[in-house]
Amino acid sequence: MMKFEVKALDKKSNARAGILTTDHGEIETPIFMPVGTIGTVKGVHQKELDEVIKAQIILGNTYHMYLRPGTDVVEGAGGIHKFINWSKPILTDSGGYQVYSLSQKRKIKEEGATFSSHVDGSKHLFTPENVMDIQRKLGADIIMAFDECTPYPCEKRYATRSMHMTHRWLERCLTAFDQSESMYDYEQTLAPIVQGSVIPDLRKQSSEYIAKKDRLINAIGGLSVGEPHEDLYAMTELCCGILPESRARYLMGVGLPENILQCIGLGIDMFDCVLPSRNARHGLLYTPNGVIHIKNLKWKSDFSPIDADSTVETSRLHSKAYLRHLFQVKELLAGQLATLHNLGFYLWLVQESRKQILNGTFSTWKDALIPRLQTKL
Repeated sequence: MMKFEVKALDKKSNARAGILTTDHGEIETPIFMPVGTIGTVKGVHQKELDEVIKAQIILGNTYHMYLRPGTDVVEGAGGIHKFINWSKPILTDSGGYQVYSLSQKRKIKEEGATFSSHVDGSKHLFTPENVMDIQRKLGADIIMAFDECTPYPCEKRYATRSMHMTHRWLERCLTAFDQSESMYDYEQTLAPIVQGSVIPDLRKQSSEYIAKKDRLINAIGGLSVGEPHEDLYAMTELCCGILPESRARYLMGVGLPENILQCIGLGIDMFDCVLPSRNARHGLLYTPNGVIHIKNLKWKSDFSPIDADSTVETSRLHSKAYLRHLFQVKELLAGQLATLHNLGFYLWLVQESRKQILNGTFSTWKDALIPRLQTKL
């Protein structure tokens, strides 16, 4: 049976270490989920995700999997775990963020969101009910409620209307989910999403509404969409102060390493973001000592390891000069090595955070590390 347990609390912050138990394994929190948008983390084999990066859970995208290869294909394979050959937990988002990002190709109304496919222009409708059906068929362990993600900046009038519609959509999601059963031999759980832009009274109202639903995981959406970091932290702190301590808290789409550390300190348990893998493909590497722009000329003859202390073996074995060369000649291996490095670093960051929480040293460690993380090497 799915459950979440808090194992330790930091004495100087709201950081906590927990365990989220699913039928596909335990997840030690705080945790970062690599994003596998279309059934794969770009350029990284599942064996590497498991054995090199040591990912405990990955994220898939309902919108993209619905369009390609199609829900029926995944269902025919026996669910997403079997389709992609991944035996650990999976979370699927609802497609709400993708609908938000298709601002020129979608129309939102009470029934749901009508959008044009970015692939072939075909018309589609996502409703709370059919998004639950799609995610049931995909078969992720954790599935997300269908919501509207508001842009930044956002007028209060629009944000208020959007939040209330997200709440009404949630009721329909809950009804559809609770009246259906998993199509496979394992349990699924539905996570509602707090909205309200960066408007405190809306965030408070939405957090209180979601808290009353008493679900295993509560998500915070609509942040990391261009707002200042101060607003990100303020809204996260507000939400964490209301969402139940006994339930896992998932901050969607965040973000930079320093964002993750600060939000762990505010009480967040789960994160996902495309940033480490996307930026890796452009030659931006994250390390405990700062950020490396590996395409820069300064690394041309630097034969020191990419990161001598990395948990990823290839980052210890290959030099900065070699990786820069791969990018210069547009070798596909460049993106693969950089992605492995960045995801390995992000997983190290949350795993080390957990160790520091358990040791009672998280806040001191975090405050010392953040300035280093922001250094440009």
